[in-house]
Amino acid sequence: MSYRWAEDDFDLPCGAEQLGSDVPQDDRYYVMYHGTSSSSARFILSSGFQRSADGMLGPGVYLSRDLQKASRYPLNWPDYDRVVIKVKVNVGKVIAINYQGHPQQKTWHDHGYDTAWVPPNCGMVKSGLEEDCVWDPRRIQIIRAIKPVAEYGGGAAHYY
Repeated sequence: MSYRWAEDDFDLPCGAEQLGSDVPQDDRYYVMYHGTSSSSARFILSSGFQRSADGMLGPGVYLSRDLQKASRYPLNWPDYDRVVIKVKVNVGKVIAINYQGHPQQKTWHDHGYDTAWVPPNCGMVKSGLEEDCVWDPRRIQIIRAIKPVAEYGGGAAHYY
């Protein structure tokens, strides 16, 4: 049995953009994704996102405009227990953090930024896919949860 992620990005929320514009523009809305476990997804769906205490970009909510990036999380977790939460984000003021050791890598919010963006293929993320960190969870509107589709030979089953 194998798993794949099924997603329909043709149904965008009003005013939101999808992956395609390389640099997220200030004060725009984007569709993003957050990969997590089933149990954490249930908590997020009922209580909302919480800022992490730390991470590569410091405290914040880690997201990506790339579904493939989000679908890898949590790392080393079984596919059947992964969930991707699709969200609409007002990115506010965005800073590009494009190399390890950037002077504002973990302090960007202290300098007036709302979102830190790691560009794809800049060497900071092993997968080469983009990553975003949003400081204020109130900028994030949950759209829905996406589960992997289990494929059995010729057919598929959804886990919900």
